[in-house]
Amino acid sequence: MSEFSNYNFAGKKALLRVDFNVPLNAEFQITDDTRMRASVPTIEKILQDGGSVILMSHLGRPKDGPSEKYSLRHVLLHLIKLLNGTTVKFASDCISDEAIEDAAKLQPGEVLLLENLRFYKEEEKGDAAFARKLADLGDVYVNDAFGTAHRAHASTAVIAQYFTQENKMFGLLMNAEVANAEKVMHSAEAPFTAILGGAKVSDKILIIEMLLNKANNIIIGGGMAYTFLRAQGHEVGSSICEYDKLNLANELIAKATAKGVQLLIPVDSVIADQFAADAATQTVDNTNIPEGWMGLDIAQKSIAQFSEVIKNSKTILWNGPMGVFEMEKFQEGTKAIALAIAEATAQGAFSLIGGGDSVAAINKFDLADKVSYVSTGGGALLEYFEGKELPGIAAVRE
Repeated sequence: MSEFSNYNFAGKKALLRVDFNVPLNAEFQITDDTRMRASVPTIEKILQDGGSVILMSHLGRPKDGPSEKYSLRHVLLHLIKLLNGTTVKFASDCISDEAIEDAAKLQPGEVLLLENLRFYKEEEKGDAAFARKLADLGDVYVNDAFGTAHRAHASTAVIAQYFTQENKMFGLLMNAEVANAEKVMHSAEAPFTAILGGAKVSDKILIIEMLLNKANNIIIGGGMAYTFLRAQGHEVGSSICEYDKLNLANELIAKATAKGVQLLIPVDSVIADQFAADAATQTVDNTNIPEGWMGLDIAQKSIAQFSEVIKNSKTILWNGPMGVFEMEKFQEGTKAIALAIAEATAQGAFSLIGGGDSVAAINKFDLADKVSYVSTGGGALLEYFEGKELPGIAAVRE
């Protein structure tokens, strides 16, 4: 494996796996271009060296082959804008004769964007013949798609075997993602606070287990808080709750106590009579949420307690919102946590924001430039913290 920064791409066609899986609205306009912007420095370095770039990505989860909804053509104009008017060609099929011809004709300084890889079932199956066809388009393989590094797909893992050690490497984004994750995992300065939100405890069991060995404080928010509250004997009304995970929640609480880790569970909630933007709301202590009401955000006592812990931290990991921040009535908790993280960062803490919803929140509140690092990988980052080997990383290192 080569070091990207030291590699000279002059005269080379770089086959670059990026993660352009960006959210689009009904008019096919990009609503968050974080992942695209994150790939720009890698693309620019290759072009500045005198190389050309062939971009591979997926978009969404197309079920039955090509569809307008999931075409990467929708990101083309924005990509040209991000690259300051660089010539970007588009191949309407990733392995067609057209794609092969376009790749062969590509001149130094030009970019070719291939159509959605997942229009072929072979991509997700990790099909070797499909990976070989993609590999034949370029001279060098660069994986810069941390967001898909946990998938053993054709373009993220299988393809690497068709390139020599010196002609495969990670891009600048992948290197940054791994370095920042490693910093939190292996050299976190204490106090280290992890903030975990999201709907289900079951999705976060492994990361909580790992963090119990590393963090000083673990803050629980979002829907999964109600499973912990119910496990402690509190009524949670019609809040989301995994009743089959109550014993597990109590085990995690006991482990935290045994290890001297402060596990913070919300003490109050903003509750609603229905899951809707215009629902009736009230604020209650979490000892007894009325029947028919559901917790959709943390309230002021929890905000104050959590913010105090965050502001006194030196390392912060945030994965998952505190409530349904997409609705204005239930965004206060998530916003307050984001602001507390920004304040701690300003005071010298290292803050890593990871996971789709946390990233969406930090962007919604215009705080992305007030934290240390915003990860582009949700599932990949979680699996990395869980200690799993990511196929997209292992394949390049082998």
